Amino acid sequence: MSNILRSCASGLVLAACLAVSAAATATRAETLAAPPESSIRQEATEKAAALVAQLTLDEKVSQLLNVAPSIPRLNIPAYNWWTESLHGAIGAVPTTNFPEPIGLAATFDSPLIKDVASAISVEVRALHTLGRKTGQLGHIGTGLDTWSPNINIFRDPRWGRGQETYGEDPYLTAQMGVSFVQGMQGNDPETPDVIATPKHFAVHSGPESTRHVANVFVSPHDMEDTYLPAFRAAIVDGHAGSIMCAYNRIDGQPACGNDFLMKDRLRTAWGFKGYVVSDCDAVVDIANHHKYASDPAAAVAVALKTGVDNECNGATLSDTPGLGERYKEAYARGLISMTDIDTALVRLFSARYRNGDLAGLPGRSLSATPVSAIGTPDHQALALKTAIESLVLLKNDGVLPLRPDVKIALVGPLADATRVLRGNYSSSQSAPPISVEAGLSAAMPKAAITLVPFGASITDGDPAPNAVFLTPSGKPGLKAEYYNAAPRPAGSEATSETQFESRPLATRTDVNLSSRASEVAGLSEQNKVVWSGYFVAPATGTYRLGLTGVMGAIELDDGVRLEAKTYSRWAEPLKLKTVTLQKGKRYPLQLQTQAGVSAPSGLVWKRISATPEADLAEGIKNADVVVAVVGLTSDLEGEEMPVKIEGFEGGDKTSLDIPADQRQMLEQVKASGKRLIVVLMNGSPLDLSWAKENASAIVEAWYPGQAGGRAVGDVLAGAADPGGRLPLTFYSSVSDLPPFDDYAMKGRTYRYFTGKPVYGFGYGLSYTQFAYETLQIQPVGGKAEDGLTVTVKVKNVGPRTGNEVAQLYLTPPAFEGAPRLALRGFQRLSLKAGESRMLTFTLSPRDLSFVDRDGHRSVMAGRYQVSVGSGQPEAGIAYQAGDVVIASARSIPE
Repeated sequence: MSNILRSCASGLVLAACLAVSAAATATRAETLAAPPESSIRQEATEKAAALVAQLTLDEKVSQLLNVAPSIPRLNIPAYNWWTESLHGAIGAVPTTNFPEPIGLAATFDSPLIKDVASAISVEVRALHTLGRKTGQLGHIGTGLDTWSPNINIFRDPRWGRGQETYGEDPYLTAQMGVSFVQGMQGNDPETPDVIATPKHFAVHSGPESTRHVANVFVSPHDMEDTYLPAFRAAIVDGHAGSIMCAYNRIDGQPACGNDFLMKDRLRTAWGFKGYVVSDCDAVVDIANHHKYASDPAAAVAVALKTGVDNECNGATLSDTPGLGERYKEAYARGLISMTDIDTALVRLFSARYRNGDLAGLPGRSLSATPVSAIGTPDHQALALKTAIESLVLLKNDGVLPLRPDVKIALVGPLADATRVLRGNYSSSQSAPPISVEAGLSAAMPKAAITLVPFGASITDGDPAPNAVFLTPSGKPGLKAEYYNAAPRPAGSEATSETQFESRPLATRTDVNLSSRASEVAGLSEQNKVVWSGYFVAPATGTYRLGLTGVMGAIELDDGVRLEAKTYSRWAEPLKLKTVTLQKGKRYPLQLQTQAGVSAPSGLVWKRISATPEADLAEGIKNADVVVAVVGLTSDLEGEEMPVKIEGFEGGDKTSLDIPADQRQMLEQVKASGKRLIVVLMNGSPLDLSWAKENASAIVEAWYPGQAGGRAVGDVLAGAADPGGRLPLTFYSSVSDLPPFDDYAMKGRTYRYFTGKPVYGFGYGLSYTQFAYETLQIQPVGGKAEDGLTVTVKVKNVGPRTGNEVAQLYLTPPAFEGAPRLALRGFQRLSLKAGESRMLTFTLSPRDLSFVDRDGHRSVMAGRYQVSVGSGQPEAGIAYQAGDVVIASARSIPE
């Protein structure tokens, strides 16, 4: 790893250091043969270079940021590189919401993940079409690229953003990541449908509270063994057209200014020809937080010289002017050259030609997927299929599937919740979400289902449904008045408060408190909407109400007001007020929001019990079974959040415990003698020790997306067989683990944890049983070091059709730093009762390889164990195992 920039302790010598670094990189690059460019990419590069040559310096530096303004004299439209679609497109209109990525990983179904990404890609393209039609290109969510997938390794269960990943295993993450990239980009990565951006490169997985300042030290073994394989696969195998660098430092250098990651591996070893985007404000951090550069101009020089082509800067959210001045200053000071600027711009404009944003590339027309392609019946069906496949049955004493005429008491704070389904990095506008209450009722029409309200809880706060709003004239919806920003007086500061015109540009009826600015012709980028009408409670009772992303008030009974005097911030904890409401009564409201408010606008609510223990005892009295829906929400665990309560801080968890009020409820149910089914919704592992001992069944549902409640209903009813598997180790306590901020892998994940987990990686049950037999291991070409072909027969030996995930694990020869075992193959399949199938796994030399303590990857000589079965080879799991001896070691390229 290069140490050149580490010695640059002062901005006074930064230019010299950068020059030496560039020369060293050029010398190293000359020793390697660069992959040939395709004719399409070469033509796009030539067109991009010709365009860049016509730009002024001011125009050039403005294009280096995530918001690239239009250049009318060259017919270049505005473009915003900030597009999110982690598990569903996020844009101006409702889109399809799939399970959170940790749930996608639990499917162990990489072809399905490719289908999911393909559907999301269609909707991203349709949002681009909408932006082009409405003249709002340049807004977040209109680009033909996406900052997904997140392929960081979920190494510690405390990390709040781990829900965005594909779990703790490098091999599983790599396979899922490649499938997502290929589904997003389409069949030809040279002319991608949407450019995928794997993130955050690299060695980034919490804590959230220190991510802007952390200096992470990683051994060569862990770097090559754990943190890089998925990124390599996404770039080399998946051909991702972009990559996002992370916030933290790695071995002293910021990720977005890191020679080893950005030059040695990404550009040189992996031959990456796409563009690099920074995480938002990661370039700002280089000077402001890491103190690695002396000032902002030096910081952008570090990033640009190291290979960052596009800077995401949070100040673009407030239209802060002059963000390109840092680049001009760096150029004036000699810290960067015009070649450095042009190189980045050519990569960016080449991408815009190839993805169909810019016209002129032969055979590549402007992208024009119709808006009607969003939220189609096929996409809705895929969301349900994926949610079903993501569910993991962890325990079943025979209570599941439920009888059609069973009496069910449905309890827990998440039983009728909808916000929990979406997870984080999702659109507040998606298809109507299906709660477990609604899904179970639809799946079991003959069952007697009683919903028992829970008490006030930290998980409360669902979006109020459209049906509770009435216009001033009593019709469904709300009166909405849309205003343009008024022209700024001459000489006023750009940062002063925005003023709006006195008369609305448009008056219409909105279905709820979500801005529909994208649907209003002629509306300026800076705009305001004012809603008026009534809020109507559907039933008399006790409610918790809150406002988010709006200002104004709702007038309640006895002079009580639900009021917001300022706009709430992104991820700000909800401020909920407990009130008693009367069924059918109209409560007047007047609320407003404006462009640039970071929190989504809306009214959140939850109907609760004022006497939860008594209501629970009464509610479960006549039930045959109790279904308890418990867990967390992504308002508690997520990205750098201002949350600090018991068990949670800054978006991360401080404990693996289920929240205390939920534990108390579960214990009360158990004490009643009723059979208990626990449905868990969460984005990260929780301690299930008590549930494993006391519940009759446990279903891990993650954050399952818009169709999650119906998926749970179908599985509990037996209409679908659960087949998901855990992509994570479920520990009993954080005391089982090393410190959170220690990035060493020793003692973490199934590969290096030597204790006894509550539930292990790869674990999951079906409503039927499977057997494995006739395992055969054949070397490729007679030499095991050249690869293996492994075949095995799987048979459904149970009474009904079921889903299985056949998992192949390798146990390597003993060496320093060796894992216990490692996943190297998986296949998901469905078999009818009595049906059998032969499976074939083909293992390449890279699949057979392991990493020594010094970070060298090779197929090591010695005896390996190969096991194929329903999970890790252990007692109680159906599997077959055999040994193979590799006679000669074989080195594997970086």
